[in-house]
Amino acid sequence: MSDYDVVVVGAGNAALSAAMAARENGARVLILEKASEEEKGGNSYFTAGGFRFCHTGIDDVATDVLTDLSPAERDQTVLPVHDREIFYEVLMKVTHHQSDETMAWQLIDGSRQALVWLRSHGIRFIPMFGRQSFLIEGKHQFYGGVNIEAVGGGSGLVEMELTEVNRMGCHIRYSTGATRLVQARDRRITGLEVRGPEGYETISAPAVVLACGGFESNPEMRVRYLGQGWDLCRVRGTRHNMGDGIRMALEIGAQPYGNWSGCHSVGWDISAPPYGDRFVLDNFQKHSYPWGIMVNMRGERFVDEGEDVRNHTYVKFGREIMSQPFRTAIQIFDQKTIPLLRDEYRIKQVTKYTANTIEELAGELEINPQSLKATVKEFNAACQPGDFNPSILDGLTTQGLVIDKTNWALAIDEPPFEAYVTTTGITFTFGGLRINERGETQDLSDRSIPGLYAAGELVGGLFVENYPGGSGLTAGTVFGKLAGENAAVYAVSNAA
Repeated sequence: MSDYDVVVVGAGNAALSAAMAARENGARVLILEKASEEEKGGNSYFTAGGFRFCHTGIDDVATDVLTDLSPAERDQTVLPVHDREIFYEVLMKVTHHQSDETMAWQLIDGSRQALVWLRSHGIRFIPMFGRQSFLIEGKHQFYGGVNIEAVGGGSGLVEMELTEVNRMGCHIRYSTGATRLVQARDRRITGLEVRGPEGYETISAPAVVLACGGFESNPEMRVRYLGQGWDLCRVRGTRHNMGDGIRMALEIGAQPYGNWSGCHSVGWDISAPPYGDRFVLDNFQKHSYPWGIMVNMRGERFVDEGEDVRNHTYVKFGREIMSQPFRTAIQIFDQKTIPLLRDEYRIKQVTKYTANTIEELAGELEINPQSLKATVKEFNAACQPGDFNPSILDGLTTQGLVIDKTNWALAIDEPPFEAYVTTTGITFTFGGLRINERGETQDLSDRSIPGLYAAGELVGGLFVENYPGGSGLTAGTVFGKLAGENAAVYAVSNAA
């Protein structure tokens, strides 16, 4: 007899969702967290806590998700419809229709239920007033599809989930990482080997849920799969996601799946530390680039900053920065749009330069002044007349540039100018394990490995080359809940 029915490897949102689901389906649950209690929570802890899910507007979500919303806040909120067709269109647009169709619909159709389920477990949500809306005619006009966040952001989400799994009777062991899966001769999972403060031991259990992140913290694996130079990028989150779950599963014949050369990455302040800061959290990101221009160290623009809303472009642009000289990009704004910059631009750790002329700004940035001046002059001359509206794709464009800006194109001509220096921060990797519609890990022959389930960032197939903002935490909950439920049913039925 085992002491546990289900062992969950990891302690981020996906893992804790799996633990809650397994426990409420009758399983005795152990959660293994490789990090110490002081570093708990995986990558989820470092996020903004935003969720993308299906709904039909503010009156809809106020009934069972935003249950703490006051009548005044409700009246001042304009929340565009984000139904299943819109969610599907966005996901397929940014991934160029390479997302696994079955997984995509599981995510989309399970998204609303996942938020309601989390709310039933004491997880509280609020609108993302500060990051995903603009105050227009006295109302908060939301945009971009990811408009709801957990109270307290990612760290608040993890703390609330940990409170709930403890209340439900799950057990947690910190500073204890899984190192090897154990199987019987008939391929069934019978437990796993772990390494803790006292050394190695084997824990017996009929079902294991792997939910311990990708390989984004591992510089050797980043270079092997993402390419040259990726050992030098910054890591947005935990230092503990070394690819252990993926490695253990592959060692027993699990099937690799998805975009192994792709990742979720962002524009990240160049002064940020090598791994996530548990005080600053995600505020090193710099995502107001649509309101200005972005240049490299040669003073040249290299992306269409207004291609789409930032929720649909920041991941692909984060990767693009890695191909620029010194893996560096500078965002430049003038006084017309500086008031629109997100709060993350106002932290004391920011790498910021201010000047009254473009030439002076270039000198501060150690960019050739004539090169940057020419870029800005050419951009300004190409800006077309129109009405600027940051809450929609306003069609305010440039004409005649090698890379035109297709929305929010305002001339950079009102000093003092501000520049923010960024590099690439990696969040998680897209390649991982293949699962079926029950969350069971598949082997190389497309058969389920009995008793092995997976969820979260180590599952491949959902995100390819790009990513729509707010989908990661939603996917963690949807597939974590799925894995936990089915692992519990499997384990309890086999125990009987």
